[in-house]
Amino acid sequence: MNRELRAAFLGTSYGPPEERGFLAPTPAPPPSWARGSWAIVTAWNPGGERASDAANARAQADLLALVRRDGFPPTPALNGEGEWAEAALLIHGARLRQAADWGGQFGQAAVLWGVGARAALVWLEGGRVTGVERRWVVGRS
Repeated sequence: MNRELRAAFLGTSYGPPEERGFLAPTPAPPPSWARGSWAIVTAWNPGGERASDAANARAQADLLALVRRDGFPPTPALNGEGEWAEAALLIHGARLRQAADWGGQFGQAAVLWGVGARAALVWLEGGRVTGVERRWVVGRS
């Protein structure tokens, strides 16, 4: 696994623009959106490689259509900050397999999936789950 990519995923923020969450090794108060099962998935920058804004926008629109077709009303979210901020979807009620499938269809290196404050950074390669890192999603303190 690429250490820089792993550090970027573990060190960034996730969630709706108005309430970001962070991955932590120990529990702390979670953001309010961390309830029930949930996933955060993006179609931007497949494999952690920069794609054009136009390609990212097309892929994200396709992801949104797919998630809606699967019966979910996603909430707009963001992964990352600054130049690496990516449009994402917060999808309540998603199962782990669904989140991995959605991410895999768009060449993502990982997706975030959780139940309540318990989160899993789910690593993908070639559309398959290759690893899971368990963390807690916590709010900004």
